[in-house]
Formats: sequence, structure tokens, C-alpha cells
Amino acid sequence: MQELKRYRVYDLLKKDSGYLVDSQINVKGWVRTRRGNKNVAFIALNDGSHIHSIQVVVDVKAFGDDELLRNITTGSCISVNGRLVESQGKGQTLEIQASDIHLYGTADPEKYPLQKKGHTLEFLRDIAHLRPRTNTFGAVFRIRHALSYAIHKFFNDNGFFYLHTPIITASDAEGAGAMFRVTTLDPKNLPLNEKGEVDYSKDFFGRETNLTVSGQLEGELGALALSNIYTFGPTFRAENSNTSRHLSEFWMIEPEMAFYDINDNMDLAETFLKYLVAYLLENCLDDLEFLQKMYDGELLGRLQSIVDSRFERLTYTRAIDILERSGHKFEFPVKWGVDLQSEHERYLVEKEFKCPVILTDYPREIKAFYMKQNDDGKTVRAMDVLFPKIGEIIGGSQREEDFDKLSNRINEMGVPREDMWWYLETRKFGTAPHSGFGLGFERLMLFVTGMGNIRDVIPFPRTPQNASF
Repeated sequence: MQELKRYRVYDLLKKDSGYLVDSQINVKGWVRTRRGNKNVAFIALNDGSHIHSIQVVVDVKAFGDDELLRNITTGSCISVNGRLVESQGKGQTLEIQASDIHLYGTADPEKYPLQKKGHTLEFLRDIAHLRPRTNTFGAVFRIRHALSYAIHKFFNDNGFFYLHTPIITASDAEGAGAMFRVTTLDPKNLPLNEKGEVDYSKDFFGRETNLTVSGQLEGELGALALSNIYTFGPTFRAENSNTSRHLSEFWMIEPEMAFYDINDNMDLAETFLKYLVAYLLENCLDDLEFLQKMYDGELLGRLQSIVDSRFERLTYTRAIDILERSGHKFEFPVKWGVDLQSEHERYLVEKEFKCPVILTDYPREIKAFYMKQNDDGKTVRAMDVLFPKIGEIIGGSQREEDFDKLSNRINEMGVPREDMWWYLETRKFGTAPHSGFGLGFERLMLFVTGMGNIRDVIPFPRTPQNASF
């Protein structure tokens, strides 16, 4: 087979590819469909670079290799040499007239699970090793890449430094409790202390350690030296939950900024979210249009509304008053002091204000120990950004920089001081006002793709009883 320059399907289908017409080119990929008759075969070839496939036209009689053509079925992988020409048929502008085909790998039509169309998303989760080859998951994972790139680009262009915080940690930033333990101890021969408890001093790190639930606390250390940092990495929760909104392994974006108060924090969160959505609308429109057609007819309009809207800002106290006066019958009763549920958050966004909402000044009793306390003694400078369909998409706060207040709050909440000595020391040596927030990457992916289950926006979902791939 003659060596020709290989082009991606994306390169051939983009608007400025006309200069390649009549060129001899090579394209490689996987067969999506093959149809035709004894005279001509039409192969839809896709290499994952674009939602659309390129059509390969084969003159069967001129080609002369009937056995090769019989083995080119849905799922097989081929390399094609041919001439790029303007298409005479409907549905595509360009196609390839094949002169030579090399078959890399076959796919038995009787066994290949993607031979037919119309598979349910639930079925595809059971074949996570193959589902990226479908149009749906090709679109989702291209968007996931673009969104990841946009996150790094935004922070880099705005003077932030990317900080790698530890995945193995001895602290529990959120007080979540449900953490994955990291140990090298033999479960069949655990060392015990005099109380009959596991003696973790004999473990690899000499103490009990876990997979992180957040990089925030370590991120604060970076911000109090570099001013503006962000983390973007995997986090883990060992909650035994099988809902469409929970994963055991997921990714978090957590910026931390020295000298930012709560208002600066809200400004950054709003600017950041608008930038990300606008980036996808500009760079992933083909994939977004496909997902709108297949899964969520209001997707593009909802995304554009994020870019165009000014986020409404109000206090938790005012939000409770609105909800109590709404006359709406909620599943979970509303009163001051309760943590808002998704139904409350979505009512504020979708019914009351019809735009994204940022809530601030939550009751201190329902928030974490590190949040800055307000002068009223009842609330803290927390903020949550609420989106349509999703509810809370960002949670953050101004952090407490006062040593005594932070120390007292740690004692009140029963956080082990011996685990927090290093965190407290940052308030003893050159403390400064600072703020930050956390954005769950997969939750944002749910919003921007219109998918209904969080397991469908990450390549290999980790959930209870599921770590197959």
C-alpha cells in the first residue's frame, strides 16, 4: 500500500478543506456502516476526530478483492488511500474514491455488540471499553477534552498557577467521613495495639491515610505563597450511593486566591463559568448540536442563556423567605437553618429568577469549619452557584484567616487538632484574606452535554460494586 499523507476526518470535513479536492490522500478509522450493491460500496469511516464520518466510495468491480470487501463490516478498522472529491450525494460535501484499502482488524458481525444502532445508555455502560466508538460518547468525550483545555487556558491566561495537591492524604477536608483507606497492611494479619485496634504506626505512612476528597486545604497553602492557584485532579468519596448524580471517583477544579473577599470570589466564579460555556459553544458546536438532537432539545438555548445572563446574587436568608412565601409544595420542608435541597435550588433558578443564582451567607452550623464567620455570629461567608437542571454547581467561601476564630471553630466541630496543626500555622505566619471554590467537573459536564446520568460523562465510571474497567 502506497504511503500517502494521512488526514483526520476532522481535517477533511472542516470548512477550509476545499483546497484538498482532487488530492490523493490517506484516512484511517473504524467502519460505522457499509452499504451498497454488487457494483458500488459506500463505507462510513470515522476516526473519532469528528461527530460526522467521511464517506468512502468503492468501485467493487474495479477494486477486484471481494474477500477483503466482505470483511469490511461495522466495527472493522481500515486504512484507505484514494482521491478526495466533491460528493454527488446528499448528506456530505466531500467523499473519498478508494483506490487501495488495508484491513487492520475485523469485527465479527455476529459478535460485535455495536453492530446495530439504538442501544440504550444503560447497555453501553456495560461495555465501557467499546462505547467511545458510538456517536454519543465520541461527542461527550470530545467535549470533555475541550472543557478540560478551556479550564487550564482560563486560569493560565488569568495569572493562576496549576498546583498538584496530594491524592493520598491524612486529612478530611470536608468532614465527609466516607473515605477510601490507603494501606499496605495485610488484612489477614493486622497489627493490633493494646486496645485491640489496628496499629497504623506499622503501616506504610506510619498513620491512617485515605484517598483525598478535596485538594482545597493544600490549595490554600499554595495561594498563601503564590497568590492565585488552582487544582484540577481526581477526588474520591466512598459513599454507598447508586444515584444518577454520584460517582466514587470524580474530578474537581478548585481555585484558591489570596486577597480575594467573597465578592471577588463570586465575580471569578461567574466569569469562569461563562468563559467555559462560551468556549464550548464556539469550539464544539457540531457535537453539541448532535446531543441536542438526540438527548436535550433545549441544550443550546440553555447554554447560551448562561453566557448572556447576569447571575442573580442574594443571601441564604432572603432565599428562604422567597421559598417560604412561594406557596410551592416542596418534598423537603423549608425553614431557616436547613441545608437547601436540589428542588429548592432549582425553584430559585428556574421559577423565581429564571437565571443562574449565587447564594451567600449560609448558617454557620451547616457549613465547614474553614469558612469565614460573619459579625452576626450566625452566618458564614459561603457561596453556592446554582444552575438550571443541576442545582448547585459551585460551592465556595471566603476562608477564615483569623487564627483564634479558626481554632475555636475547629474545637467546636470536633476536628482533630493534631491533623490540622499545619493548616492553623498559616494563620500564625503572615495570614491574609483569601477565598476559593470547588467545581465538580462531571457535574458541569452533565450541564453542558444535557446527559441525564453522571456515569455517561466520564469514560470509566467508578460506583459501588463497579470497577470493571
